[in-house]
Amino acid sequence: MSGEFVPGLAGVVAAKSAIGWIDGKQGVLRYRGIAIEALAEHSTFEEVAFLLLFGKLPNADELASFDADLKAERALDASIVNILRALPKATHPMVALQTAVAAMAGVSGHLDVSDQAKNVVASKALIASIPTVIAYFDRIRKGLDVVEPDGALTHAGNFIYMITGERPDAQMTRLMDVCLILHAEHGFNASTFTGRVVGATLANPYATIAGAIGSLSGPLHGGANERVLNMLAEIPNADAVPEWLDAAFAAKRKVMGLGHRVYKVKDPRSTILQAMAADMFKSKGSTPLYDIAHRLEVEAEPRVGAKGIYPNVDFYSGLVYQKMGIETDLFTPIFAVARVSGWAAHWLEQLSDNRIYRPTQMYVGELDAPYVPMAER
Repeated sequence: MSGEFVPGLAGVVAAKSAIGWIDGKQGVLRYRGIAIEALAEHSTFEEVAFLLLFGKLPNADELASFDADLKAERALDASIVNILRALPKATHPMVALQTAVAAMAGVSGHLDVSDQAKNVVASKALIASIPTVIAYFDRIRKGLDVVEPDGALTHAGNFIYMITGERPDAQMTRLMDVCLILHAEHGFNASTFTGRVVGATLANPYATIAGAIGSLSGPLHGGANERVLNMLAEIPNADAVPEWLDAAFAAKRKVMGLGHRVYKVKDPRSTILQAMAADMFKSKGSTPLYDIAHRLEVEAEPRVGAKGIYPNVDFYSGLVYQKMGIETDLFTPIFAVARVSGWAAHWLEQLSDNRIYRPTQMYVGELDAPYVPMAER
């Protein structure tokens, strides 16, 4: 069977989905039909996770029950903690996360995905426990005592608390909450597609999410906000931005954080996060990198704005996490803290009308190669 070869499957419709919708030309992102701007302004991550999983906004009782379920699943089994302690301290947090999540299948014993009720339980367990895995490993590798989850704190607030050991104020908590909302879902990106491919084989939920995490760990997908900070650190100060930017464009160098494969206008998530980040840096003090980033956006707009190249959500998120006292190599794991809700929603949707993915290929090798005996090679 032959067909058109499309590198990277760009533009190929691989499935139907009712979860996330993107209009890159207009700069629109909606979860289950609801604008991301409305969710960022009015919702919490817990509410958004419910929306993604169940297809509707929860009422007060449903949200309270869902929140209680998440809080009950935050703790890790001792065997998973032991795995984290056994890893070399130099292990990248994404490797630790993928390892721990895959191992959770042994703890849960949930391998038969024909039971939808158990699939939902597993989805909630993954959303709840991934932040704990990340926070525990970060403290373990630093030789610090782990910080146990605090049931009095929100999903976002508890995550910051378990990493830093300090309960965040309302502004920090809300900012993390919005960051998680903005990163929760984004259509058929590489990691979501990976999760659906793995899930379509009827693999257990932990293998499915571990596969998605592996995809996210690649530098062409996750980690963009980390690379933004590394790039900004190359620029001596804000006044040096114009010359640096001109040199970068002349050399046809990719300026990290500018532009997006889907959006041809400014990333709507970036607009939301930029405004909140500005308020945080104003109230808690600016940083040299934030000043450089702000100047870079101002200088880039007249140079490449007409081409539809604007800051994306990764441009400011790393600066925000850094201000919170979070290590740079935890930025991609934080992406997973948010996106696991989208991954789980897509997994459940995939199973609802499942068909295993089996694309074809365009063979370009020899068709009639002779077998050469060992003595003649």
